[in-house]
Amino acid sequence: MFNLVTEPTSSAFYVPGQYKPEQSLGYLMKKVLSSILMEADQRLSSFDLTYVQWLPLYRLSQNQDITMVYLAREFQIDPAAMSRSLDRIEAKGLISKRRSQTDKRVIHLELTPEGRGVAESVKGVLADVLNDHLRGFSTEEWTLMLGLLTRMLKNGELLREDTALRSK
Repeated sequence: MFNLVTEPTSSAFYVPGQYKPEQSLGYLMKKVLSSILMEADQRLSSFDLTYVQWLPLYRLSQNQDITMVYLAREFQIDPAAMSRSLDRIEAKGLISKRRSQTDKRVIHLELTPEGRGVAESVKGVLADVLNDHLRGFSTEEWTLMLGLLTRMLKNGELLREDTALRSK
């Protein structure tokens, strides 16, 4: 039924009622992400930014033609919340908004020169946060973790595809 991305035969690692939250990958991943975000927010405060405000700056520094709707989907953030965040970033003079000439509902985003400078400065801060969370890991462990998490993401995508096909 499911075409999950696995190498060996899958095992049932979790049995309802027989595992503790600290044994749950979901719980641990949420705690790690929360720790990363809290530390990133603390370090970004010297730039008068939050992690949520940094995300659009980073994406815009990689690609010039980005819309507000794209960012909301990319970061899985409610479009209204994304709009408010972008308004704050625009008020700081880091981005500018431009309505599409062909579809007035579409808002294109661009980094201002000041925004480009901030985006470049902050990249090192975020690399430091991630590296600090990986303290004590070997390159092999880091590579293994990336591969395993990528595999879990692919399994999740396949589960959603299968669910969508079954609901038709």
